[in-house]
Amino acid sequence: MASIPSPARTRYTRSWLSRHSPQLALNGVMLVITLVFLIPLLVVISASFTSEQALTRNGYSLWPTEFSLDAYNYIFLDPTQILRSYGVTISVTVIGTVFGLLIMSLLAYVLARHDFTWRRPLAFFVFFTMLFNGGLVPTYILITQYLRLRNSLAVLILPYLVVPWFVFLLRTYFLTLPKEFIESAKLDGANDWQIYAHIVMPLSTPALATIGLFCILMFWNDWWLALLYIDEPRLYPLQYLLFAILRNAEFLSANSTASSVLTTVLPPLQTTRMAMAVVAMGPIAIAFLALQRYFIRGITLGGIKGE
Repeated sequence: MASIPSPARTRYTRSWLSRHSPQLALNGVMLVITLVFLIPLLVVISASFTSEQALTRNGYSLWPTEFSLDAYNYIFLDPTQILRSYGVTISVTVIGTVFGLLIMSLLAYVLARHDFTWRRPLAFFVFFTMLFNGGLVPTYILITQYLRLRNSLAVLILPYLVVPWFVFLLRTYFLTLPKEFIESAKLDGANDWQIYAHIVMPLSTPALATIGLFCILMFWNDWWLALLYIDEPRLYPLQYLLFAILRNAEFLSANSTASSVLTTVLPPLQTTRMAMAVVAMGPIAIAFLALQRYFIRGITLGGIKGE
């Protein structure tokens, strides 16, 4: 095959650049934005592997100035408890996300049906809970004294099964679905359950994927419910366990001057905070990266089916 002459090669290169310059510019901008978002994450990871003395002396950097595993050794003093907390958090996240999506999508589907008589009163009832709630003390009495959910996995799941904002997001999306599909299904003899399961749900993949991701993050990052209702260490979720570890480290650091004994076992406070962030975000980040292609594929399929 004959080689392309130099002037022809130059014209070809210029033509290729002129055609692809907008895409190259967009890719360059996105690369810069990606680096801007990645740099703080890299700094956190680097600080978690840096010794406390080096971090205090040299500050934060993209690479550990003095490599150390003291922070992770302090967090994993009891590996069994960490693994148990991971199991609790994963169980709560999976169960809560699945049942939350089911209940909220059913409620949103009812609110999107114009032939439902009680649609407006029910929508007002759901909206009212966004403005007012029962308050912390009445809610605590209800859960502990009447429902008796204290020290159970159910207390970490039930309060978040219905989020009014997510319900209205799903309702808005359901209203945009083609009504012809639902009317055709009714003419073919399909009941409401069949319409919901075989038409509404497949067409709502983008909305369900988005709300599902929000639910996963909500259940995974929650520690407030455990602080209020969980006393048994075997039921500690990961976030609350890390919170307790940090609280103990802060207590030891605050009282280190009171006793020479405490000074010898002083935990690395700053690096422990960074290591906690890495331990907490690691699994959920890996899970998101593993499910990202399905998330994007669901949005694409949903957009094609909705046309």
